[in-house]
Amino acid sequence: MSTLSILSHLASSACVNVSGIDSGVNSECTGLPTVNASHTQLSQITGIVFGIVAAVSVLMIVIAGVKFVTSNGNPESVAKARNTMIYAAVGLVVSLSAEAIVAFGLKYIP
Repeated sequence: MSTLSILSHLASSACVNVSGIDSGVNSECTGLPTVNASHTQLSQITGIVFGIVAAVSVLMIVIAGVKFVTSNGNPESVAKARNTMIYAAVGLVVSLSAEAIVAFGLKYIP
């Protein structure tokens, strides 16, 4: 038996419908469960998740600002506070960008 026929046999035997619902051509071959949620529910969930991430980022910026002010000119403390502020700001930008990408995907993908 050739390698190609073995792989073909394995691929065809791996296709199982795990959700009981045929929602697409390849959905039963992935082995992943089907999510039965509306766009509204998904956008609410992602809004909550990204909102929590954004709140944590803002909190870290505030903490870094307090550390920066209370460092008394210690170069090591100033550098740590500055790095924390930079990383928190980058995290905030990434979180907001990810939320925008997900919202765009939910709006234009059926």
